[in-house]
Amino acid sequence: MSSAEELLRSRGLRVTRPRLAVLDVLAAGGHLEVDEITRQVRERLDSVSTQAVYDVLGALSRAGLSRRIEPAGSPARYEARAGDNHHHVVCRGCGEIADVDCATGSAPCLDPSSAHGFEVDEAEVTFWGLCPACQARRHADD
Repeated sequence: MSSAEELLRSRGLRVTRPRLAVLDVLAAGGHLEVDEITRQVRERLDSVSTQAVYDVLGALSRAGLSRRIEPAGSPARYEARAGDNHHHVVCRGCGEIADVDCATGSAPCLDPSSAHGFEVDEAEVTFWGLCPACQARRHADD
């Protein structure tokens, strides 16, 4: 039994070829849009619908095996790094996304001034700026 199969079973999920393929794609890294995940899954499997990929991503996210992020003005993206309450930095120029480790201790690593009765277990921060490649292009255009 593969580690991906064990991981799915440990979270109460059935082992299916689409789930294994999506886990494999996410394990390669990055912050991928559904279209890119679907394209890569189709390279591994004979056929899979976009809806099946959405269903798998939803199941994996609910089980804590993937994380969905939605930077403003961008479609949802998915990553394998889940459960550690890290943050993201997004390039305003090209849309590249990179992980930023939690800045201050354990989760949620930011405390709201008022939680309005909520039990807060995660904080999501998005930093915005220009990646090194876009900075270089900007300086080249000056």
